[in-house]
Amino acid sequence: MSTSDLSPAAQEIGCGHRAGTREFRRISAALLFAGAGTFVLLYAVQGLLPSFARTYGVSPTVSSLTLSLATGALALAILPVSALAESRARKRVLSLSLSAAAVLGLLAPLAPTFGVLLGIRTLQGLAMAGVPALAMAHLSQEVHPRSLGRAMGLFIAGNTAGGLSGRVIATAVADVAGWRVALAVVGLVSLGCLVLFRVLVPEPLREPPAARPCRVLLGQLRGHLADRAVRRVCLVSFLLMAAFVSVYNYLGFRLMAEPFGLPQAVVGLVFLAYLAGTASSTTAGALGDRFGRLPVLAAGIGLTLIGAVLSLPSSLPLVLGALVVITVGFFAAHSSASSWLGHRVTTAPAQASALYLFCYYAGSSVGGTTGGLAFEVARWPGLVGFVVALQVTALAATGLLWRSVRRKGRQPAPHGRSTTGNPLT
Repeated sequence: MSTSDLSPAAQEIGCGHRAGTREFRRISAALLFAGAGTFVLLYAVQGLLPSFARTYGVSPTVSSLTLSLATGALALAILPVSALAESRARKRVLSLSLSAAAVLGLLAPLAPTFGVLLGIRTLQGLAMAGVPALAMAHLSQEVHPRSLGRAMGLFIAGNTAGGLSGRVIATAVADVAGWRVALAVVGLVSLGCLVLFRVLVPEPLREPPAARPCRVLLGQLRGHLADRAVRRVCLVSFLLMAAFVSVYNYLGFRLMAEPFGLPQAVVGLVFLAYLAGTASSTTAGALGDRFGRLPVLAAGIGLTLIGAVLSLPSSLPLVLGALVVITVGFFAAHSSASSWLGHRVTTAPAQASALYLFCYYAGSSVGGTTGGLAFEVARWPGLVGFVVALQVTALAATGLLWRSVRRKGRQPAPHGRSTTGNPLT
């Protein structure tokens, strides 16, 4: 790594903060809180969908727009934000993104109508885009390469912890004091994360890079879209997230109705299944290194499909067990797909990552609401049919991806992607 674009402080310590140093702990903790503060807001509404449906007299599909519009806006914003913010001060953009999202989070409980609530959630999605678009790039620029894996792991842990705690806190508070108080509490949690981020994040070591012309950025994006394998892995990410969000969006409606009749606070505890998913991400990474990422991706999709079918009977233990299987399969597949993309693309990797995330959050937005139509028509069996169809399509796309990679083998590949080593990794 060249030191020509490093500040004097950076040149004194080398190529970034190393694990064990005070500055490494500060930047890792700061980005952990950035991820937590973002995702606690984004996903807190998922457990509150039945409350929105009751309060505003809307269908489950319409109530799901509180999540779908936020993730859709995030998806639309993440590509331009990731491109434009590369030539800005990343610390400032991260801070502004968190600040805007937190302020909107405090305004959401005051929404007088469902339309106003949807408008606030859409703006939140736009504001949140700066964190997933920039956080990993910021860490890669500020942390020493040998310590980067640990810092990235902490950031992802913050994302998971934020999403999980937002869902659990919101449902628990809503059961006692209503969904408006629940959203206010979540907004305060996000505001606390913002304060901790601002206090902890150190001054950047690297100067912002020079702005690149739009034609260069568009050329890089076109290069990724011209790669058939990249298109297929992005399609898989869309299908995976569409199915996964659909399950969690509408499971609460099922568990609160007969024959289960569970209270909202108890239903919120099902999100603890995310902990199994966090563990499966790590395991999938190790298995991917050993057996190849694409076989692990296919296995994860297969687990999600099996879990969906197992959730059909009206048996609470079986439904909860099936949810764990779905979650483990999803996180294993998502981890394998995203790491495969990072391994394959060597030219403009940030743009490729943004393209993957665009498809990922677009899947959450489109699939999360479309699944509601299947749920309203045929209840849980209809939703399971929807999820199975998505997973079968994802398996077919993975098979095509696998075949195209095997065919390429070690041949030279366009757009700077790596084809050395195991073609299935």
